[in-house]
Amino acid sequence: MADGIKVLVVDDEAQIRRLLKITLEGQRYAVAEASGGQEGLFLAAKVRPDLIILDLGLPDLDGVEVVRQLREWTQTPILILSVREADQDKVAALDAGADDYLTKPFSTEELLARLRVALRHAQPAPDLPLFTSGELQVDLTRRLVTVRGEPVKLTPTEYALLRLMIQHAGRVLTHRQILKEVWGPAYVDETHYLRVYFAQLRQKLEENPALPQLLLTEPGVGYRLTVQG
Repeated sequence: MADGIKVLVVDDEAQIRRLLKITLEGQRYAVAEASGGQEGLFLAAKVRPDLIILDLGLPDLDGVEVVRQLREWTQTPILILSVREADQDKVAALDAGADDYLTKPFSTEELLARLRVALRHAQPAPDLPLFTSGELQVDLTRRLVTVRGEPVKLTPTEYALLRLMIQHAGRVLTHRQILKEVWGPAYVDETHYLRVYFAQLRQKLEENPALPQLLLTEPGVGYRLTVQG
């Protein structure tokens, strides 16, 4: 299943690297390790991994700077794994180009799930995309949205917002990323737009808008569209 998929782990904690190596090799991923940012950048260019798991608190180079340097030449999925829990750290890493963020301590089950989502996102989209998550189905070629088989009418802005979340399904998108893509660079500080429009989408798409299961809020950071079976 995971044969041939290469994962680069960049973390200065030997115990974390050992845990990740055992966990990932148990799922048949090939694992390369680096204990610092410069070594991580060197191995990313040498090994060409399919995914990078990156700590932010590295001894020689801050993890956000590692993300920025990687994004100068590669779109390899980057999953941040860090003890830093502050919203600004998460936002900085995601805005720099990371795909997702997990805080330590973490469950290996969640790590593997996030890893699978990031790898799926790295695959090219099909020519005729039909997105399904739980009771929601979106035909992106015909711009048709249905919930439990019933058509749902969305405004152009609501549809643009939903389409963006679908394009990055399973990932956290920061407030600034969403505002820039849907409304434009001049609106990156207008976070109240998001509260209004996500509330409207939840009213139309969620079974219980007060307890959303599809469009989740990542407090202080952004939003995530979940992928349900």
